[in-house]
Amino acid sequence: MEYSVDELSIESGLSVDTIRYYQSFGLLPGPERRGRNAVYSDSHVDRLSLIRSMSSRGFSLKAIRELLAGRDSGGSDKALLAAIEEGAPAEQCSSEEFAKRLGIPLALLRSVERTGLAEPQLGEDGRHGYSPSDLGIARGAIKLLGYGLPLTELLTLAVKHDRAVRKTIDKAIDLFDDHIRKGEDRSEADSDAVAEAYKDLLPVVTGLVAHHFQRVLVNRALARLRKSGERGVLEVALKTTSRSRLGLKWR
Repeated sequence: MEYSVDELSIESGLSVDTIRYYQSFGLLPGPERRGRNAVYSDSHVDRLSLIRSMSSRGFSLKAIRELLAGRDSGGSDKALLAAIEEGAPAEQCSSEEFAKRLGIPLALLRSVERTGLAEPQLGEDGRHGYSPSDLGIARGAIKLLGYGLPLTELLTLAVKHDRAVRKTIDKAIDLFDDHIRKGEDRSEADSDAVAEAYKDLLPVVTGLVAHHFQRVLVNRALARLRKSGERGVLEVALKTTSRSRLGLKWR
């Protein structure tokens, strides 16, 4: 079947501007010509459907382009699908679904979101959502309440920590902008290099912050236990600490 660009837009559910951007980015082959008319086929519809599917699973447009180029050069569909299943992050869920999985009222989640402690992430599809890792962290936070920590005081402490972290993060972003993204002689052609730097630095910075937090927390807690003279509790804490060091993955 043949389509004009407007018909392809209707069939695929994507705007004409998006279709043309995908063509210029190398994601979508150009149309055939019928005189002055540009003609698209079912293969274009299929390609756009695949791009939307991969994008919804968290792949960047650059990654999609590389995977599709591998398929077009002779790679099999099976290999492509295997790469998608292996590399794609799990699908995000809405705030409503997130609250349901946690077993808490949606109103409580909305209240926590307003404090900034729970912040759904923006996906490439333009929607905000929570990931399975968010779910695991949230369940851990709920577990704290099971040990008798008062919710109000816990939230107050968390908000105080959040505000301090945001100030530090803003300064860190300024450093990245000034010395990497907007460095001397930086041009548009370097956008891929900036993206690679971000990808490499994110796990390193995250690991440094987590490692420092755990080290300070453990050392100060142990110091307080030593000062209290509770040798039995201190010995248990020392054993637990030696088995629970934060595992960091350096790249």
